[in-house]
Amino acid sequence: MDSIVSNSSEYDQSIDWVPLSLTFVEYPKGNIFGKLLALFSLTPFVILSGFISLILFRRDLHTITFFFGVLLNEICNTVLKHILREPRPLARNTNLLYSEYGMPSSHSQFMWFFASYMLYFTFIRLQYANNKAFKEFFWKVAGAVSCIAIACIVSYSRIFLQYHTWKQVIYGALFGIIIGTIWFTIINVVLTPYFPTVISWKISELFLLRDTTLIPNVLWFEYTNIRHEAGARARRRKSISAKSQ
Repeated sequence: MDSIVSNSSEYDQSIDWVPLSLTFVEYPKGNIFGKLLALFSLTPFVILSGFISLILFRRDLHTITFFFGVLLNEICNTVLKHILREPRPLARNTNLLYSEYGMPSSHSQFMWFFASYMLYFTFIRLQYANNKAFKEFFWKVAGAVSCIAIACIVSYSRIFLQYHTWKQVIYGALFGIIIGTIWFTIINVVLTPYFPTVISWKISELFLLRDTTLIPNVLWFEYTNIRHEAGARARRRKSISAKSQ
C-alpha cells in the first residue's frame, strides 16, 4: 500500500487534465427521450466513419471531393465561431468540457450541409434510365426526407441537451445549407468535367481512383457486373472440371 501511495505522489500535480469532448454527450439521468437524442447527436461521427470507409474501399472521386467539402464546412464553422465569439448557454456548467464558442452549432451545420448536399445529389445527379420512374422517385423522396428528418433531430438534440440555443442551431443550419449549396455547385459545374482527366494520371492509377459520374445507378452497375463475373468464373470452373474428367 505504501508503494502505491509513493508512486502516485511522483506524478506532476501541477498538470491540468482536460477531457476529450469530441464524442462526450450528457443527458438527463433516467430520461429515455434525452438518451435517444444524445445517441442521435453522434450521427456526424457515424457519417464521418462512413465517408472514410467509402473512400478506402470505393475510391470514387466524387466521394472524395464530397468529403473535402465536409472538412471545408468544419473549417468554416471553426472560423465563424472565433469571429462571432458567442458563448454556449449557461443552463448548466458545460464550459468545463466545452471551451469553444457556441455560434454557430457545429452539429447543426454539419448535418444541414450533409442533408442539403444529399438533396441536390439525389434529385440532380441521380438520373435513372429505366421504366420504373415512380419507384425511383419514391426512393429519392424517401432518402431526402430521411436526411432532412435526421438533420432536424440532431439539431433539436443540441437544444434539448442544452449545448446550444435556438439561434445558434438555426444559424448553424443556415450556414450548412449555404455551404452545401455552394460546394455542390462547385463539384457539379467546375470539378466534375475534370474527373476523366484526373483518373488518367499515374498517381490516380497508383491509388486505384475511379470516376463513376456517368453511371446512373452505381449499386445496380456493380451488382450486375459482379454477378456476371461470378457466373463466368463458375462456368469456367465447370468447363475445366469436365475436361479433366
